[in-house]
Amino acid sequence: MTLRPAQRPGFRVPRRIVTGHDAEGVSVVMSDGPVPVTRELPDDGVAFHEVWVTSSTPARIGVGPEDPTAGSITVPPPTHGTRIRLNEFLPGHLDERGLQSPVHRTESIDYGIVIEGEITLILDDSEVTAHAGDIVVQRGTDHAWANRGDGLARVVFVLVGGEFDHDVLEVLPADVRDRLVRHGPRDEPAAREEAS
Repeated sequence: MTLRPAQRPGFRVPRRIVTGHDAEGVSVVMSDGPVPVTRELPDDGVAFHEVWVTSSTPARIGVGPEDPTAGSITVPPPTHGTRIRLNEFLPGHLDERGLQSPVHRTESIDYGIVIEGEITLILDDSEVTAHAGDIVVQRGTDHAWANRGDGLARVVFVLVGGEFDHDVLEVLPADVRDRLVRHGPRDEPAAREEAS
């Protein structure tokens, strides 16, 4: 039996249940099934499962069965929106620096909720390992991730579009906004990754 990439042992595509309203205003389930957009990076041992995205806050709530997750995966949320995804990190996929992701920065507030295993957050001058039940609040800093444990790490990320305050812009490099991640995972030009 041939398995689709998202069904390979190790990664588990989450179920997503989306509610809405019918023509009479009754609360209903609009969809119930696997998240519609998954991207795996086999060399990195990472999977991205997109759950939902909003393009603005306050978020628009419509009647129809629209699915704003359809399309390509991008790392940051929309400028004034939100994004929720589940990331899975397999063990044993570290580069020569001990990282599993490129060092990157987004202009957002990201809540990382560890639901399984453990994941190490690497910052400029330190690192910390978060375990199941721990929550990381990522505030627009350069960072990378690494699963240095023995089992799968699963982290729910809720990303909220943000804007750097003038005080943080005074201490960051002048070109910080030029170096933000704006595309999908590993889609940035090679020069961008080298600069990070």
